[in-house]
Order: sequence, then structure tokens, then C-alpha cells
Amino acid sequence: QVQLAESGGDSVQSGGSLKLSCVVSGLPFGDYCLGWFRQVPGVERELGAIAGISDIGTTSYADSVKGRFTISKDYAKNTLYLQLDSLQTEDTAMYYCVKAVNSLWPPTVAQRGQGTQVTVSS
Repeated sequence: QVQLAESGGDSVQSGGSLKLSCVVSGLPFGDYCLGWFRQVPGVERELGAIAGISDIGTTSYADSVKGRFTISKDYAKNTLYLQLDSLQTEDTAMYYCVKAVNSLWPPTVAQRGQGTQVTVSS
């Protein structure tokens, strides 16, 4: 059974940094495309893709986070990361780790974790 377990969300001030982690279990970690989505609380819309990484390590980013966020993965730890720098109040959201259906951008979600909350205050 595939499981995605996020952690690392917190409350920070504008301009601060966070590093989110997602431990992936139940699948060959290196064989799948993974990513991060986010959803703003109270806003009724689909999750927004913000970063993706392919099975061979190719990365993609939404324009809103390009240059500020960095996605990476550690094969030894079966863990996906998202480094968030220069955080802005608009980055406040629930962040979800996802397993993608394929390597296309933006990714189509096959499965997601429970999410971790990031709150940025001014």
C-alpha cells in the first residue's frame, strides 16, 4: 500500500524559510514521478501544482514559486523534500506530497498524503 507522509509545516514570518519532507513507502521510490501541490484553506478549487520531479530527477516549478522553492529527493531515505525560501503571505496553504500518474507537467495526481500546513505572516 502506497503511503505519503508529509511533515515540516509551520508558522513563519514573511521572508523566512521552511523545509517540507515526505516519506514515501509502498512503491519503488526511484521509479515514479513525485510532486508537491498546495491548497489555500477556504478556497474551493482544485489543488495547485507547485513543483514536480521525475523518475530521473528532472524538476519543474510553477511560475509563482520558481526561484524560491526547490524540490529534491533522497533515494536512500525514500524521502521527497521541498525547500521553501523567501516565503510570502500568499504561500500560506496546506501542502501535499503527491505521486503522479506520469511525467507530464503539471502532474496529474494519482495519490496524495494528508498534507502539512504552512502559514506565513507579515
